[in-house]
Amino acid sequence: MRTKLDKVKLNNGVKIPSIGLGTWQIPDSEALVDSILSAIQLGYRYIDTAAIYENEPSVGEALKRSGVKRSEFFISSKCWAANRTYDSVMRAFEESLRNLKLDYLDCYLIHWPFTKGDPLAWQSVNIGTWRAFEKLYEEGLVKTIGLSNFQMHHLVSFLARANVKPAINQLEFHPGYTQKSAVAFCKKNGIAVQAWSPLGHGTLLDEPIIKEVASHYDRSVAQLILRWCRHHDVIPVTRALTAEHQRENLNSFDFDLTAEDIAALDNMPLMGFSGLEPDHVSF
Repeated sequence: MRTKLDKVKLNNGVKIPSIGLGTWQIPDSEALVDSILSAIQLGYRYIDTAAIYENEPSVGEALKRSGVKRSEFFISSKCWAANRTYDSVMRAFEESLRNLKLDYLDCYLIHWPFTKGDPLAWQSVNIGTWRAFEKLYEEGLVKTIGLSNFQMHHLVSFLARANVKPAINQLEFHPGYTQKSAVAFCKKNGIAVQAWSPLGHGTLLDEPIIKEVASHYDRSVAQLILRWCRHHDVIPVTRALTAEHQRENLNSFDFDLTAEDIAALDNMPLMGFSGLEPDHVSF
């Protein structure tokens, strides 16, 4: 059974499905093609990939085989940290389009902020990268441009110098790691927040507190967490390889959580964190 998903309107008027299918750490393979085709059949229309995942060709092949019109999809990719200059961004974007077999993207994100050295230096690098993104946006080659892993102190100077406001910031967001200041800052400035690894890299699935709350609703832990994300107006991007898990995740939005249960998940201690903190990553 195909599920119709609600959509979220971004700050430039573009609409995005309220859940995305993630492809991080899934190798380029026929198995990935089959998995994406399964998700498309169930109703997924937002597919998230990145150059560094090295699986864009499989995403493109699945889109081609699906028989679904291009206009129905929301396809997002990301520019890796090795490509910071105007020309290198342009080359990276062209390569992603070739791999995906597309003539435009719905969303293109700066995968990680540059944070090395003096603040004035890294601020200039980030806005320099953004100038290439703005050009791609102005030319209609991408419908929406945004960021990933930008925290509040990265965003303040960035927004002051950007000609086009980012529409999206994709952050690690889940119970046990909510990045409250970054999320609040994005919302205040009209930037939609997406959650990568909303299930805490799978570590939250056996967490007793979350299992207990999920039992109140006769739902799985995954469904509870994805619904919790939407209560915070955060768009989850979750990896699900099997049709069973894909269907389970899609059916996460037809119930509401009490304020007490939302608070229980909000106030969990640090857990499930990847350790990938933007100011201290090695790339």
